[in-house]
Amino acid sequence: MFLRKFAGTAAILAAFTAWAGAAVAAPHNWQMDMQPAASPVMAQIEDFHRLLLYIIVAICLFVLALLLWVMIRYNQRVNPLPSKTHHNTLLEVAWTGIPVIILVLIAIPSFRLLYFEAAIPKADVTIEAIGKQWFWTYAYPKDGGFQFDSYMLKDDAAAKAGEPRLLGVDNPVYVPVNKVIEVVTTGADVIHSWALPAFGVKMDAVPGHLNHTWFKATKIGTYYGQCSELCGANHAYMPIEVKVVSDADYAAWLAKAKKKYSAIDTADAFRVAAK
Repeated sequence: MFLRKFAGTAAILAAFTAWAGAAVAAPHNWQMDMQPAASPVMAQIEDFHRLLLYIIVAICLFVLALLLWVMIRYNQRVNPLPSKTHHNTLLEVAWTGIPVIILVLIAIPSFRLLYFEAAIPKADVTIEAIGKQWFWTYAYPKDGGFQFDSYMLKDDAAAKAGEPRLLGVDNPVYVPVNKVIEVVTTGADVIHSWALPAFGVKMDAVPGHLNHTWFKATKIGTYYGQCSELCGANHAYMPIEVKVVSDADYAAWLAKAKKKYSAIDTADAFRVAAK
């Protein structure tokens, strides 16, 4: 019995390992750190995270050294008569000034990153992501004027299609590589959040409001995300799948999509005027 269970587990792990090697960006067991960056925004987020990590480690080591020094130099055995010093101007200036300098070092790249994320370049493709309970509706208002729904694949369908469980969808989003993609998010019922870790994108989809974000995928492949706002009972079952393809493949998919989705009612889409 144990050997049969072990063999079954080994088979599952082998299949998962094979799939994980083929996927460009998806979470996996025992993962540490963030997914590899696949956009300029995410690359800058990684750089900023690395800066924060260096500062945190330096502060921790400095505090540890101070604690050890105090324990060794000023313990009761070595220093039986404690100091009665009440004020130390240099020390007070130091513990006020040094944190200010550290905060400035953090603030400058932080504000630069926030501006880079918020300043959307001229878009090559505009996509509207409409969050619904519990799936996504996508509209391409400027590339053919069509929309489609994107539902999570059930376990058996995901396995058959070679998609990861709880992340694969029936109708993924297609975008061309190395092009600026503007994503306009809104909600049809409650607040959702459109998030793709590899692109450094996370934008709330609020009913009655349009939020704008962008990404520029630098690598061809498949990228997975999920709704990142608690939106109800099936919050965990509205994944996001984006396929980044070449310009030729995108044009071919666009031609098929216009025919496939042209008959779908578009009453709730196209909140972004075609220009």
